[in-house]
Amino acid sequence: MAIVDLVMPKMGESIMEATVLKWLKKPGDAVGMDETVLEIATDKVDSEVPSTAAGTITEILFKENDVVPVGTVIARIDAAGGAAVAASPTPALAAAVQAAPVVAPSAPASVAPVSSNAGSNKFYSPLVLTIAGKEGISMAELETISGSGAEGRVTKKDILNYVATRSTGVVAASAPVVSAAPVAAPAVSPIAAPAPTSAVASASSGNVEIIEMDRMRKLIAEHMVRSVATSPHVTSFTECDVTNIVNWRNKNKNAFEKKYGEKITFTPIFIEAIVACIKRQPMINASVDGTNIIIKKDINIGMATALPNGNLIVPVLKNTDTKNLLGLTKDVNALANAARNNKLKADDTTGGTFTLTNVGTFGSLMGTPIINQPQVAILAVGAIKKRPMVLETEDGDVIAIRHMMYLSLSYDHRIVDGSLGASFLTAVANELEAFDPKRPL
Repeated sequence: MAIVDLVMPKMGESIMEATVLKWLKKPGDAVGMDETVLEIATDKVDSEVPSTAAGTITEILFKENDVVPVGTVIARIDAAGGAAVAASPTPALAAAVQAAPVVAPSAPASVAPVSSNAGSNKFYSPLVLTIAGKEGISMAELETISGSGAEGRVTKKDILNYVATRSTGVVAASAPVVSAAPVAAPAVSPIAAPAPTSAVASASSGNVEIIEMDRMRKLIAEHMVRSVATSPHVTSFTECDVTNIVNWRNKNKNAFEKKYGEKITFTPIFIEAIVACIKRQPMINASVDGTNIIIKKDINIGMATALPNGNLIVPVLKNTDTKNLLGLTKDVNALANAARNNKLKADDTTGGTFTLTNVGTFGSLMGTPIINQPQVAILAVGAIKKRPMVLETEDGDVIAIRHMMYLSLSYDHRIVDGSLGASFLTAVANELEAFDPKRPL
């Protein structure tokens, strides 16, 4: 008999844990190689975990809704063979699983809650221990933190709330929320919510409907609050004349689709302009780590995308500086379709260095977007509207009907000053206005 350990795969460089959503197999069930065993959710995307061996499920070590560190043994499979072994990732997992420390407890890591004086018997995830080490929190102090996770486990949310409040002597109440902020982001926690007041309580009385946030909405909410708490936001605005782009697309969209089999939208054109400007002003393509500024050499553009259920996700176009308009169009269409059909992979939502959001999709003229941490800037494009504009010509000023669009750039004022933010935004507008209306396909 050979016992194969099925471990929680690493789903991206910034993802350190995942939530068990649903077990599709139970102890005693047969399972084939690469057959799906369970469904999991990270702060980025939902995914399936296939079996790394053919055999029989002998043990399941975590319950549904448990939060499990990557690399942890989550189930064991009885496969034909000799001694117990740890399975290597199969081809189905090879793209997602990366090297990660393996923690193989003899029982689920989150079983049996322990008291604050229970010593080293209490389990802490590698991420919690890392944060504790960086903040100078001793093991004795760590054990005094009340956990909101499964079976009382201390989560990243709990320890970040503790870090934010311990200097004031106020202990914030923890709520069981999975963190949506990337690990690389500074350990800054959103401000603890105040206790309900009578006014808040009365708001839920009377003729109302109370709807529980779904898991993704909770993650989005926490991610947004943490971003505002982390980065001092400044937003600059400008407008640009995109008449050349609108006319070119209207003229060529059918021929483009016939020639390349892809529909051309405005998004890849906007991304092309953003990339050109990032190359000239790379400080906008950065992140902050304490007092260090990390300038990213890769230009990976996140594309905020609305899902059918109303939630938002940000798939990432990788290495956009190496692709032409056709390549960007293919990536945009593929990621948008995957998002709409819930087919995004974990890697599709990681590694972004700058984000574009189209608030004009739903008719908004402009917006003040919130930075997608740990990035330092996000550009919003508004709805394209026809407006009378004054044009300067050789024969004097004239009034003409033009296709106009507002642009807004929110940026992290810790490292992006108004001069850089405004000049980058103006550069993007100029790049769009300079689009060649006679550009060949």
